[in-house]
Amino acid sequence: MSDTSNKEILGIGSRVKHPAYGDGVVIRLHKVAYEVSFMTYGIKMVGKEYDKWQVIEAIAAPQGITFNEVEKSLIKVLRAWSDPLETIHLGDKWTGGTMILKPADEGLKSKEIPIETFFHKIVMVRDRLRVMEQRINSSKLTDEEKVNLQQYITRIYGSLTSFNVLFKYKEQQFQGERTR
Repeated sequence: MSDTSNKEILGIGSRVKHPAYGDGVVIRLHKVAYEVSFMTYGIKMVGKEYDKWQVIEAIAAPQGITFNEVEKSLIKVLRAWSDPLETIHLGDKWTGGTMILKPADEGLKSKEIPIETFFHKIVMVRDRLRVMEQRINSSKLTDEEKVNLQQYITRIYGSLTSFNVLFKYKEQQFQGERTR
């Protein structure tokens, strides 16, 4: 557990484990609180005096940090935490396969892409949609605005169901309006 007697101030990017919210990363500092992005529960405010969580990795809070530095740190944190909980597997029949994009014009060259590369990009799109959902849910938008944006994301998921054939496990596939 973190020792608050030394009044350690965590910096942006510090990793913590909260007893109720689980793993999280400090994404913003306020005068008396941290803004922490939790993997499962989104963004929560936690008082700087809170001592019931475990500090997994403390990053010192620098003096006079710029917005640009904060933005770079947040991008680094999001990249580091975007995939840690779930490994997504390509279906066995596609392993080692190639996707061929062949133009109708016979004079033009075809493009070959390893299916693993294409699949990885599809999974990245899904992960970024999930982060966007979390950002929308934790934003200061009105409930109506949140619902409208969520409907767009649901439609995007529905459009991506064509790629479900690539996933090894059904529970990791895209789901549209019917089950979301």
